[in-house]
Amino acid sequence: MASGESRSFPPVIVYTGRNLTRAEESELMRYSRSIIIKGARSPERLLDEVTLFLHKVETQLSTERQKMLRNARNRDKAFEGRRILVVDDDMRNIFALTSALEQKGADVEVARNGIEALDKLAKTGEQVDLVLMDIMMPEMDGYTAMREIRKEARWAKLPIIAVTAKAMKEDRERCLAAGANDYLAKPIELERLFSLMRVWMPKLERI
Repeated sequence: MASGESRSFPPVIVYTGRNLTRAEESELMRYSRSIIIKGARSPERLLDEVTLFLHKVETQLSTERQKMLRNARNRDKAFEGRRILVVDDDMRNIFALTSALEQKGADVEVARNGIEALDKLAKTGEQVDLVLMDIMMPEMDGYTAMREIRKEARWAKLPIIAVTAKAMKEDRERCLAAGANDYLAKPIELERLFSLMRVWMPKLERI
């Protein structure tokens, strides 16, 4: 760097579990905006500091850029208050999907096979907004369950995303023929799943 040329540092927030000495704290404060010592309330403080900084940056953006950011945030509002029926016999998948969807603000119902799925829909079908249907399950598989669901006129517009361990073209075609609106192969990529759900969520209509 040439003499006299200034160096621009990005804002830094130090998040540490160490008890800093006065000398360490003074040194870090030369470069950082804030120092947060990990503790019971430290995650909330960290979120607060980052949010304040990002808000300051956002207010300095053009009106068009601010609008783009607002639109990007609003995309996740598609999940808020929605009721999703997760049909899967693998507890690991159930836990992962439930956790991810609840963080988005969705309400999650769980069924372990096709029979339980039909029972859940019979009880709460008019409130279910979308079904994630695993294919390979005991007692009643996903293909059979989707065909049974589509026999009911009240569930004709209920979006169903089929989830299967296979990614072959014939499997996708078989899922769609059984009544799925879309198809996703395992292992599930959450961002891909969320993208598919956003595609179908706006098309939902309460019966």
